Amino acid sequence: QVQLVESGGGLVQAGGSLRLSCAASGSIFAIGDMGWYRQAPGKQRELVASITSSDSTTYADSVKGRFTISRDNAKKTGYLQMNSLKPEDTAVYYCNARIRPSIWYGNFREYWGQGTQVTVSS
Repeated sequence: QVQLVESGGGLVQAGGSLRLSCAASGSIFAIGDMGWYRQAPGKQRELVASITSSDSTTYADSVKGRFTISRDNAKKTGYLQMNSLKPEDTAVYYCNARIRPSIWYGNFREYWGQGTQVTVSS
């Protein structure tokens, strides 16, 4: 079964940086689009950044110029480099990916990581 495991969260001061990782494991033939979402307490989950299989990227306006999404297909891992962090970036960050589990199965399915806490102090 496919799983996404996130890591790299933690506590950082405003202006600091963190790099989140999202490692896919299990039955994986191909990984399609990937994205990072975040959810702060009492607020709705929002899309932070996304990257397609052809490396086309999009970002929420609130993180443009500060965050960079990337992927390493050989390692089956996605990343979110977060620079110039602000207190308002504090949230649980979730990895999302579309994954084709088998060469014999033509469809992509959507998977979520368990989430990793990012806390930015002022």
